[in-house]
Formats: sequence, C-alpha cells, structure tokens
Amino acid sequence: MVAIRNKDSYLGVFFRRLSARRGGKRALVAVMHKLAIAIWHVLYNHQPYRDLGADHFTRRDPERAMRRMLKEANSLGLTIRFEPIQV
Repeated sequence: MVAIRNKDSYLGVFFRRLSARRGGKRALVAVMHKLAIAIWHVLYNHQPYRDLGADHFTRRDPERAMRRMLKEANSLGLTIRFEPIQV
C-alpha cells in the first residue's frame, strides 16, 4: 500500500494507470506482482532497487503521451496546438 501511495514513484503511477482500466483490486495485485519480481531481481543480482520514476511512461513513448493529452483536452472541449521549443 505504501508503494502506491507515493505519487512520485513508478509503482504509484503504474497503479493509477491500471486501476483506471481494470479496477483497484486487480491493479493492487499487479503492483504486488511487480514488487515480487523486483525483489527477486534485487536478491538474485545483488543490486540495489532502482525506481524508474513517475515520468517513465512519458519518456518511454512521448507521442502516446501527446495523443493522450489531446484526447483529454478534446473531451473537455478545448483545442491544443503543440509547438516545438526554440532553444
């Protein structure tokens, strides 16, 4: 439960994403499964746990994140225009 309460962790974001689609109890079991796998890898490889971060899904597929933002904005009746940042 502590892992999903932290809003700035990979497991917390994973829980919220999955619970929106599948429900809270199934998402909780999925998080417990991920934790069990992570614990096994930590013990087997003798390496410390490395959290992927709350923005892992955004970094993994930025185009998907933009499509999701567009869909949410359109459902609210807004129009969004993305422009690249000039550096």
